[in-house]
Amino acid sequence: MEPSSSKPNGARTVLGRGSYGEALRIGEILRKETVGGILLLLATVAALIWANSPAADTYFAVRDFEIGYEPWHLKLSIGTWAADGLLAIFFFLVGLELKKEFIAGDLRDLRQAIVPIAAAAGGVVVPALIYVAVNLIAGSDGLRGWAIPTATDIAFALAVLAVISSHLPSALRIFLLTLAVVDDLIAIAIIAFFYTEEVHPAYLLWMLVPLAAFTLLVQRVPRFFGTRRWPAWVILLPLGIATWALMHASGVHATVAGVLLGFAVPVLRRGPDRQKLPADSEAPGLSEIFEHRFRPISTGFAVPVFAFFSAGVALGGWSGLGAVVKDPVAIGIILGLVIGKPIGILLTTWAVTAGTRAKLDADVRWVDLTGIGILAGIGFTVSLLVNDLSFEVGSLHNDDAKVGILVASVLAALLASALLTARNRRYRLIEEEDRRDDDQDGIPDVYGDGEGR
Repeated sequence: MEPSSSKPNGARTVLGRGSYGEALRIGEILRKETVGGILLLLATVAALIWANSPAADTYFAVRDFEIGYEPWHLKLSIGTWAADGLLAIFFFLVGLELKKEFIAGDLRDLRQAIVPIAAAAGGVVVPALIYVAVNLIAGSDGLRGWAIPTATDIAFALAVLAVISSHLPSALRIFLLTLAVVDDLIAIAIIAFFYTEEVHPAYLLWMLVPLAAFTLLVQRVPRFFGTRRWPAWVILLPLGIATWALMHASGVHATVAGVLLGFAVPVLRRGPDRQKLPADSEAPGLSEIFEHRFRPISTGFAVPVFAFFSAGVALGGWSGLGAVVKDPVAIGIILGLVIGKPIGILLTTWAVTAGTRAKLDADVRWVDLTGIGILAGIGFTVSLLVNDLSFEVGSLHNDDAKVGILVASVLAALLASALLTARNRRYRLIEEEDRRDDDQDGIPDVYGDGEGR
């Protein structure tokens, strides 16, 4: 049996077990994302069935139907409302999660954070290079979609991991979650810098006003809203919507506003005297409260609705699928996600550990990271978003890219499940030994005497 707790003498280890509190938090997120992943899958299947049924015209008519107010730059199709509006809720949670990881999570130590950050960067660069190479060799005009295979879908990836990871080391779960969150942050930066065709500085400057007001008030929620005469959302929600609307009008993709608003929410808890409490205090921080309230909206409504209106594509039967897989755009996406993702993640993880003379924790094996790298190839939500920004909705490249994203995500899920299920069985005996609780304090001995609770 593989060792479970020994560490190399004199060598710094990475991807260690972390604190018990962090393990519990990650486990709770996995349980929630399992439901979200199932809803996402159901929405995708429903969209594909409708888009390939005799009533397909109705699906596309609903998706392209425009509603809103033109003078405010908000007369948008329903599909665009889902992509620009509802996904802002998803990226608000991304901002919350990322900030919490680096301020109060186990990754506040840069030495621990550098590995998943580097892995996320490698998992973005290598798939993009593979996509570009495929399209250059084929002489395709689809180079604009280079960023499509760079994203990891948090909901799908964590849902798969939650189903098969009952005995895998908690460090792998933390690694995937952090990698996926950083991956999404990189994707948002790519959208902001590379997929913004025209910027209106006036709207961008005006956007700073409600954002600054939101940032100021959200830091003082207990003081200004503690009497409950005015619920916090009565003030904060309109400010958030105004920030989103002005960001949209500026030409920068509106989901960026979601990340900025998430960054504004405080993570550390505060006592009655406005002093910051330790991260392990029993009282929940405002970031945690917002996460509990908004995650069901995101996973249960926002992301599935976006998937429903974005994943629908007319496949055209087997002949149509055959034509799709010949498109360099689809080939580049499939190779980038299924092969490029694990290669990029493994190469950068190896480079960082070798460069810092660190070693993987004894609980983790390179084959485990290979499985996580393949699992990160499930690119769906953000990949579909970038696809719609890269190619006109309904165009040949857009439809082919959707099929490529779906095929790659299914392949990555199946391959990762096969590998990680085998590893899960291997870790079963190890975890049974680690869960000994000789001192009866409710915390497995492997986490120490309550550290990180």
